[in-house]
Amino acid sequence: MPTAGRRPDGSVPGAVPTRARYRRILRFAGRHLVQTWWYELFLPRVGLGGIAERTRERRMRRLAQRFHALAVELGGLMIKVGQFLSSRLDVLPPEITRELEGLQDEVPAVPFAHIRGAAEADLGMPVERAFAWFDETPVAAASLGQAHRARLHPDLAADVGFADVVVKVQRPGIDEIVEVDLAALRRVAGWLSRVRVVADRVDTQALVTEFAHTSLEEVDYLHEAAGAERFAADFADDSRVAVPDVVWERTTRRVLTLADVTALKITDVDALRAAGIDPSEVASTFASVMFDQLFTHGYFHADPHPGNIFVTPFGTPGADGAPAWRLTFIDFGMMGEASPTLRSGLRRVLIAVAARDGAGMIAAAQSLGVLLPSADTRELERALTQLFARFGGMGFAELRDVDPREFRDFAVEFGDVVRSLPFQLPENFLLIIRSMSLVSGVCSSLDPAFNLWDSVEPYAAQLLRDERGNVIQDAARQAMSMVGVAARLPQRLDAVITRVEEGRVSVDTSGLERRVVRLESLARRILSGILFTALLVGGIILRGQDQLFGTVLMVTSALPLLHALFAGVAGRR
Repeated sequence: MPTAGRRPDGSVPGAVPTRARYRRILRFAGRHLVQTWWYELFLPRVGLGGIAERTRERRMRRLAQRFHALAVELGGLMIKVGQFLSSRLDVLPPEITRELEGLQDEVPAVPFAHIRGAAEADLGMPVERAFAWFDETPVAAASLGQAHRARLHPDLAADVGFADVVVKVQRPGIDEIVEVDLAALRRVAGWLSRVRVVADRVDTQALVTEFAHTSLEEVDYLHEAAGAERFAADFADDSRVAVPDVVWERTTRRVLTLADVTALKITDVDALRAAGIDPSEVASTFASVMFDQLFTHGYFHADPHPGNIFVTPFGTPGADGAPAWRLTFIDFGMMGEASPTLRSGLRRVLIAVAARDGAGMIAAAQSLGVLLPSADTRELERALTQLFARFGGMGFAELRDVDPREFRDFAVEFGDVVRSLPFQLPENFLLIIRSMSLVSGVCSSLDPAFNLWDSVEPYAAQLLRDERGNVIQDAARQAMSMVGVAARLPQRLDAVITRVEEGRVSVDTSGLERRVVRLESLARRILSGILFTALLVGGIILRGQDQLFGTVLMVTSALPLLHALFAGVAGRR
C-alpha cells in the first residue's frame, strides 16, 4: 500500500518526475556550456574575442537569473546548489555570485496531508499517538523539509522535562530528488572535467563531492541531532549559550523533534531594546561565541543566519554583571570542523601576515590545499607584497581609518588575481568564511559601529602565542633533519659519481618530446583555423558573383574547422 500523500511510484503529486527532472538539469547545463564554449573558446580563436568581452557580464547575469528561476521551480538540491555557488567567490565571477546571494528556500510549503504521511511512515505510529497536538501550519518551509509546532503527551513530557516541541519533517520523496540531483551534478562535473580551461582552474569532481557530502548530512536528521548534542556539550558550562534538547523518542532519520526554544530573533533590535537588552552587547557576545567555536572547540555552526539564532531572556542580571539573556542556536544540519591541520594552516597564515611575508602567505595557502599544484603564484605574491607594504604595519584600530575605497580597489585586484588561478577553498575553510560572513552581517545589523577585527584580535593574539612554542619545536626538528642530510651527503655524492663513471645515468626526455608533439599539433590547428576563416570569408564574398563556387567554398571551410576543433581531442586520446 503506498504511503499517504504519495503516488504508487513513490513520487509526490505536483513534483517534477525524476527522469524529467534529471533531463531538465542536464539540458540546462548542456545549453549554457555550449554557449560558454562558443563565446569564451571559439570566438577568441577566430579573432572575435571582443564580442565575448563586451557581452560577458550580461551573459553571466542572465545565466545566474535563469538558474535562480530553475532552482526555485525544481526545489530540492537545486536551491542548495545556488546557495553553495553563491559563496564560491574563488571559482565564479561576481556577476553570478551576486545574483545567487539572494537565493533562499523560496518554495511553497508541502500540504499537511503529505507531511503527515511522511511523519507517520517514519515514526511508525499515527501523529495523534506520537503527539498530543500537532499544528498543521508550518513554522518554516525549506527545500528539504519543513517545521511544525507540536506538544508531547504528558507521560513523555514528564520524562524529558518539557512539552512544547518543534518537529522537522523531510519533504516526501526528498531522498529520490537528492539522488537524481547529485547524479545530474556528477554528470555535469564530468563534462567540465574534460574542458581543459576549466580543469586547469577547478577540480569540478571535488566540488561536487564536497557538495554531496554536505547535502547528505543535511538530509540525515540523526546527524543533525548528534550535532546538536555535541554543540551543547561544548558549551555545557557556558551561560551565554543554549541549545534545544533532542527528543530521541520522536526522532528518526527523517523526523527531528526538538524542544521549542523560540524567543527573540537576534536581529529584532526593537524587541531586544523593549526587553532591556543592549543590541551592541548582543553583537559582541555573538562574535565572541562564534570565535570560541572556531578557535577553542574546533566545531562551529556554519549557518548562523538570523533565523537560526534567538536571544532568550531568563531573569535579572547576575551579581557579577553577567547578562540576563543567552544566545540560543538551532538548526545543526550544517556544521563545520576545524581540524588540527586546518588550525595549523591558519596559524601559518597569521604568522605570514604578521611578518608581511607574501611568499609565506602563499606557502600557508598551499598547505591548506587552497592552491592547486598547477598554480602560477607570481601575480598573487606581487599583489600580497603590495598589500603588506600598504597595510602590513597597521593595527586593527588604524585599519578602520583607511578610506574604504582603497580597500575596495585592493579587493577588486585580489578578486581578479584569484579568479585567474587554479584556486579553490577546502570545504571546511569555505564554511569558516561563510560563517564569519554571516556573523559580520548579523553583528553589523545589531550595531552599525561594530568591527569584526576588534573581536578577532584576542583570538589572533592567542594563536600567535601558542605558535611561539611550536616554532621552537619546529626549529629543533628542522635542525636535526639538516644534521641527518649532512651526514648522508658524502655517501650519496659518492654513489652518484660511481654511476656517472659506469655510464648508468639516464636522462628522461619523454616530457620534452610530448611538448614538441603538442606544439606541432597546435601549429597544424592554427593553420586549419586560418584556412577555415579564409575559405568562409572568401565564399561569402564570392557567393554574390558566383553562387555555386561561393557555396562550395563555404561548405569546404567546415573541413579545416573540424580539424581545428577536434584534432587536439583526437591527439590526447
